[in-house]
Amino acid sequence: MAMAEAHPAGVHPHRARERLALWAALALIVAWGTNFSVQKAVFAALSPGGFLFVRYLIMPVAAALLLTLHYGRRWPRLPRSELLALLKLGIAGHLLHVGLVTYGIHWSTAFSSSLILACGPVFTLLILRWHGLERLTRGQVTGVAVAVAGVLVFLSDKLAGGQWRASGGDLTLLVAASFFSYYTVAAKPLIERHGGAVVMAYGTLLGSAPVVAVSLPAGLQVDWAAVTPAIWAGTLYAVLIAAFLGWMVWGWVNAVRGVARTAPLMYLMPPVAALVAWIVTGERYTLVKLGGAAVTLAGVALAQYASPGRRDPVRDAVAPVD
Repeated sequence: MAMAEAHPAGVHPHRARERLALWAALALIVAWGTNFSVQKAVFAALSPGGFLFVRYLIMPVAAALLLTLHYGRRWPRLPRSELLALLKLGIAGHLLHVGLVTYGIHWSTAFSSSLILACGPVFTLLILRWHGLERLTRGQVTGVAVAVAGVLVFLSDKLAGGQWRASGGDLTLLVAASFFSYYTVAAKPLIERHGGAVVMAYGTLLGSAPVVAVSLPAGLQVDWAAVTPAIWAGTLYAVLIAAFLGWMVWGWVNAVRGVARTAPLMYLMPPVAALVAWIVTGERYTLVKLGGAAVTLAGVALAQYASPGRRDPVRDAVAPVD
């Protein structure tokens, strides 16, 4: 009765917060699914290397603002060993993962990119097994096999048609997904010690310099004065909204709803990416491709959730979004 008097609308504050988190998660899925088509348009205008160059001029500024927002002028002081670990994490997450994702999306299609990157939990499982941290259950082995079969069916039209450049983009994305899985496993103990904001910010600050150095020649070739407002808007959307702000909001959503309840929403991202690409670019899909996508996502879900433990890095793993 007291609760009813305190909340006449009949909505408990916790439930209202969870509802808000659910809507935020769904909005992010739409934003991330849309981002694949946005990035392809930006890459076509700037080149993948040009995009990486400008992205990693912007990202350190956003990371510095994040640290300042949380800690003011007194940023956390970390020992040299932790900074070295964060540098390795930054190289894996930004130079290798984001760099390969950028070129993979450019060479592939929006739908293919979203589906291939959704295979991240499979690689997380295999990395944990390789390090002896996870035993594969029968369900997980079956899930990996089903996911691999689904990817082969999904790519069968490209492989049979000799579209090697597009196939190369998908293979590049598979390698990129494996680097994100390494990032997921390696970041977990650092996040437990320092928190997600510190790890994300320091990893970005330390990982940006190598990306800028590698992408500098491509960045210098772009006629920045001729870049249209639409391309600038797409660039800022991809860098700040979909990537940086998106992962901050996603972390809040996980904190409110729990990873186990939120991670399955990531399987909505490939259908959203496919729908947006169909509307915006006219991308077409065969029944074989749609069937392969469904089998792939089913296999990834089985591999991700067939773990004997209630909480583990595989179940908590989410697909990389860039």
